Amino acid sequence: MNNQILVVEDDVRVADFLERGLKAEGYRVELVRTGPEGLAMARGAEPGVLLLLDLMLPGLSGLELCQTLRAEGRHMPVLMLSALSNTEDKVNGLRLGADDYLTKPFVFEELLARIEALLRRGREQRPRASTLQVADLVLDLERMQASRAGQPIMLTARELAFLELLMSAPGRVYSRERILSNVWGTNEDPLTNVVDVYVRRLRAKIDDGHDLMLIKTVRGFGYRLDAMAD
Repeated sequence: MNNQILVVEDDVRVADFLERGLKAEGYRVELVRTGPEGLAMARGAEPGVLLLLDLMLPGLSGLELCQTLRAEGRHMPVLMLSALSNTEDKVNGLRLGADDYLTKPFVFEELLARIEALLRRGREQRPRASTLQVADLVLDLERMQASRAGQPIMLTARELAFLELLMSAPGRVYSRERILSNVWGTNEDPLTNVVDVYVRRLRAKIDDGHDLMLIKTVRGFGYRLDAMAD
């Protein structure tokens, strides 16, 4: 999975905040501060890289940059950031090729959730592995069936989607907000306890009866799935 993010942001404080926060989440970050630099960086990017793009940039606006990339046939996911919050600006950004639009100021957890959703959508559009495996837990993505130690596990569609998210990046910590966005959608009430309910269900089906517990709680942060012993 490509975990690189290209950030084009001319505000020094915002750029520093984004760079430090995204690196802390495990992303590789490249940062430039002008439109022309951003265009050059995007043109040389590897497939699957996400572009985090400010709207108001010196030399070349975010809208112009995005429009140029799409005209050249470059289909990298683009998340546009802007202090302009009126509907017309959002519509223009989306019409010119942005995949998502987030208004400043924003909550960092929401930014992370939107980034993950865009990267996940991109992975779904590319050929993917037919199975995921962590220790003796296997998820067959073609049949959408799970098993552990060779024994089938009956899961609902939502439980399967939740499990796929956790298994797609073993060891990565997912906050409740990011899980909600990826599995239930961004319209779900962030105060709901549905994530915790489903974690209990998955643990009962996946971990009960096994010496090695795969689904871990990271207190104050969220959940991860891996084969590391506590």
